[in-house]
Amino acid sequence: MAVAAVLIAGGCTKAEKEKEPEVSVQTTPAEKKDISQFVSVEAVIFPVQQAIVAPKITSTIKQLLVQRGSRVKKGQLLAVLENADLSAAAEASRGDFEQAEAAYAITVGASLPQQIQKAELDAASAKSAFEAQEKIYNSRKDLFQQGALPRRDLDAAEVAWVAARSQNEQAQKQLADLQRIGGQQALKGAEGQKLSAQGKYLGAKAQLSYSEIRSPIDGVVTDRPLYTGDLATANQPLLTVMNTSKLIAKGHVPQSEAALLRIGNPAKLQVPGLEEPIEGKVTLVSPALDPGSTTLEVWVEARKPNPALRPGITVQVAISAKTVKDAIVVPSAAVFKNPEGDYVLLAGTDDKAHLKTVHVGVRAPDAVQIVSGIKEGDPVITTGGYAVPDGTKMKIEKPEAPEKEGAAAAEKKDSADADDKNEKDDKDEKDQKRGAAAKPDDKDKE
Repeated sequence: MAVAAVLIAGGCTKAEKEKEPEVSVQTTPAEKKDISQFVSVEAVIFPVQQAIVAPKITSTIKQLLVQRGSRVKKGQLLAVLENADLSAAAEASRGDFEQAEAAYAITVGASLPQQIQKAELDAASAKSAFEAQEKIYNSRKDLFQQGALPRRDLDAAEVAWVAARSQNEQAQKQLADLQRIGGQQALKGAEGQKLSAQGKYLGAKAQLSYSEIRSPIDGVVTDRPLYTGDLATANQPLLTVMNTSKLIAKGHVPQSEAALLRIGNPAKLQVPGLEEPIEGKVTLVSPALDPGSTTLEVWVEARKPNPALRPGITVQVAISAKTVKDAIVVPSAAVFKNPEGDYVLLAGTDDKAHLKTVHVGVRAPDAVQIVSGIKEGDPVITTGGYAVPDGTKMKIEKPEAPEKEGAAAAEKKDSADADDKNEKDDKDEKDQKRGAAAKPDDKDKE
């Protein structure tokens, strides 16, 4: 009996050693389809256009014409500051300008021509006097030579002739200078006075215009920290206007990933609280590296901004950086890594798992491109293959039905059971009616 027991025990141990381990797995065939590589980055939403409106002067707020949330157009009046002193200064400057303008008109139209006319008359008179005095001098010179005139009369005539000649030359020079230079200088002087007055007037008008705060862009008022009666300080924010018709997500990506991005790459913006992502595209890849973070800034513009997409919120952006057409693709869960590199497990016809080293290309969130190692249609193990050795016996299981399909099947079964029950109830009711109808006949028969 003891020998038999030992033989039985030895036989069980041998059977256990010979039994091969078996794992339950799920498989899917390698497919040929397009695959895209994505670059994911956390980004903050900004408007394409934004203006922080600040006054150029310090004054009390007289009137605010918009509220936070008001939609405004470019050039629309947003606020008015106290401007009585500026208005008075502008009026005074306007009066000075009009006066200078009138003086210029008089200089051009009347004063300068009169001066030239007077100079011409003076030149003509001096010339006539010089010619007359010259005749007298020549006449007396002849008489003196004939001995009919004393020397002193000749000297007096000569002095008068020299004086007339000097006056004539001076008058002719004055006329020439006035005609050549005087007119230009007079015009320049009058014009300079007019321009100076005009500049002061325009400066006063500009100061007055600074008291009217207007929107520099189309958009919506997102901030208005002050109220009517508050003091608006020069160069301090009074209003903020944002153009929310175009929104961009600004994020920073590593240099290695930024090298894959190009302007126009499609992208998806995932907003917290929204089930469906918002479509977008890359509009800017910064040409310079941020020395502080060694990253590059990337802008992604939303094609159709959703109302839930607001400036300042954080979103997750997935940018399609590279697309490969007709690639051999397997699920990400089917690719494993060992010291030799990447590999997949194929379900062989001998019901065993076979390790295949592969060269991986583009990686997507849920799929991986296989450049070499397997071919289209090869059954790769997607579930149950982690740390499974090459040649392990396997049992292929069908994927579990999704919850929706299971719920639909249960609902269909409940509906069928209800129909069967209704049919049974109808049959019982008919049988009861048939039995009730048969009882009076039996009584009559008795």
